[in-house]
Amino acid sequence: MAWVFVICAGIFEIVGVIGMNGVARAKTPRSFATLFIGFVFSFTLLNLSLQTLPMGVSYAVWTGIGAAGATLVGMLLFKESKDWKRILFISFIIIAVIGLKLTS
Repeated sequence: MAWVFVICAGIFEIVGVIGMNGVARAKTPRSFATLFIGFVFSFTLLNLSLQTLPMGVSYAVWTGIGAAGATLVGMLLFKESKDWKRILFISFIIIAVIGLKLTS
């Protein structure tokens, strides 16, 4: 169950980053709510995962999902660069997260 918590925490981190981007673009109540809800759920689920998984693994997976996910969302929704080098290095992050799961 701890792996489900840390993966969901990473997904909610992406939601929080989407809210952060929304706040940077237009300070609306919806963007602030998205930012707040995303990060509250993210930190809560990360905390739950830390009750079972080692801190280093949980944090690395959580950050990896958040970083790769936020970059992909930026490319897909916010017209950020889709350069092949960005995609290559995002792939490295995803491979590292999978490797941590397989070795833990």
